[in-house]
Amino acid sequence: MSTSVPHGRTWALQVKKEDEEEDPLDQLISLSGCAASHCAVQECMAQNQDWRQCQPQVQAFRDCMSEQQTRRREELQRKKEQAGAHR
Repeated sequence: MSTSVPHGRTWALQVKKEDEEEDPLDQLISLSGCAASHCAVQECMAQNQDWRQCQPQVQAFRDCMSEQQTRRREELQRKKEQAGAHR
């Protein structure tokens, strides 16, 4: 009896490994702190199959990302000012 993995099974394992790699967009959303809002949008879309019924979730995600972008912009500005002060 052979202990090797059948050809089809090897392919299935490779696909699973590729699927487990996190999408760069998902990584950015996770780092933003808005993953819960994004998840709520995805769940609503899956449940309703109509983006128009998910506007409260979409707006909450949009607001979260906007706040994150503002914080990031302010952080970068502070770093730029600190770097200029050290010269």
